[in-house]
Amino acid sequence: MTKLNTVVTWIDARERLPRSGTPVAAAITGRYPADSAAESEADAALGEEFWLVRPMVFTTLHWSEDGAEHRDCFVDSDGVVRLPYGLTSAETVTHWAELPTLPGGVTHGVLGEDVQPALRNAWGARPLT
Repeated sequence: MTKLNTVVTWIDARERLPRSGTPVAAAITGRYPADSAAESEADAALGEEFWLVRPMVFTTLHWSEDGAEHRDCFVDSDGVVRLPYGLTSAETVTHWAELPTLPGGVTHGVLGEDVQPALRNAWGARPLT
């Protein structure tokens, strides 16, 4: 049986950022629904405050679909950009942790013909004969 336990080490995004291209678990804080730019400062506390974990990728340079350039940012699978805590952003990343590797492996991803052998290894199955 493959050992499936893992340890997560959270890193404060104000102290250190991951390497560019690193997939991470990101602890994000903000308000939902997000405040609109048209609201006054008096209404700035509208919405419910949240702190949650999302899978993201950190990058030193990202171009949004609208052509905006972002540096040292976290990007989720929907292309939403979040900056490290303390920078100007409606939602910011307070902490991050490297994602664990796949069960029974040392990588975060396997593609093509290597998938089935990796799955058999993770399940502890013997090769088909």
